[in-house]
Amino acid sequence: MQQRRLGGGLEVSALGLGCMGLSHAYGPPTDKEAAIRLIRDAVDRGVTFFDTAEVYGPYANEEVVGEALAPVRDRVVIATKFGFDIDPASGAQRGTNSRPEHVRRVADESLKRLKTGVIDLFYQHRVDPDVPIEEVAGVVKDLVRQGKVRYFGLSEAGVQTIRRAHAVHPVAALQSEYSLWWREPEKEILPTLQELGIGFVPFSPLGRGFLTGAIDDRTVFDSKDFRNSVPRFAPDARKANQVLVDVLGQLADRRKATRAQIALAWLLSQKPWIVPIPGTTKLQRLEENLGAVSLRLSAEDLVQIDSALSGIAVQGDRYPARMASMTGR
Repeated sequence: MQQRRLGGGLEVSALGLGCMGLSHAYGPPTDKEAAIRLIRDAVDRGVTFFDTAEVYGPYANEEVVGEALAPVRDRVVIATKFGFDIDPASGAQRGTNSRPEHVRRVADESLKRLKTGVIDLFYQHRVDPDVPIEEVAGVVKDLVRQGKVRYFGLSEAGVQTIRRAHAVHPVAALQSEYSLWWREPEKEILPTLQELGIGFVPFSPLGRGFLTGAIDDRTVFDSKDFRNSVPRFAPDARKANQVLVDVLGQLADRRKATRAQIALAWLLSQKPWIVPIPGTTKLQRLEENLGAVSLRLSAEDLVQIDSALSGIAVQGDRYPARMASMTGR
């Protein structure tokens, strides 16, 4: 597996594994033993970068990741996140919470669930409007000094927040959505990250599964699937957005690849410090995704992709209104 560097020299595999879907957001959680087996299969295939968060489950995903990676802890990089207030009784999110005392407590609890002595990459999951980012960066800086955290990250933060945080303690990575159907980061985020030497970790690089071609306007999601509330996945939007998948399929056929591989290879071609973290629950899909690392897109390929997709306007917001207000701060 090829390696890439995020900010501060943090070295990881060119593709990571987003573990959220094993426990959270896309229907019933995967059987624990099956989830552990998939994570270990990823390690066997060269993946060294694993992404989780306390809120996934909540808590269950960190526990699965910790158990799966304990035997190979010295060979992998584990990223987890803080920043939500979680109701201890129901497990429901009660808004953001990045107060220093809360961040310290989350770090200690995550360390236990992950069965490790250090969190390699500790992201603020969402910017907290009630806590200055300088305070957040300061408490993570203290955790780094204490040896509990190695690197600091942000998720879905805007340019000014990134700059303010980075001035207090170096930000190693920004994790935000980026894919062929969400290219907003190209306007301001990517130039800022390049200027500051910060890596970029795109989540949902396959458009929450839509770019694979496995979803159409007739697809019925599980009642607990997050996509039921996402405007971009309303049946009419899916029907309208099918043109994007069709074009992607034509490009994939020409390269004797899959849609997923083209979408991931395109991301990898954008910058050498971009490390997508596609998620899956199936070994077949894991192997398919990893095939994108060896798929080389030429300059001509990239021009053709941009040209083919430039006239397609994706329909529907990427988040429901209640969540959209929490991004880009």
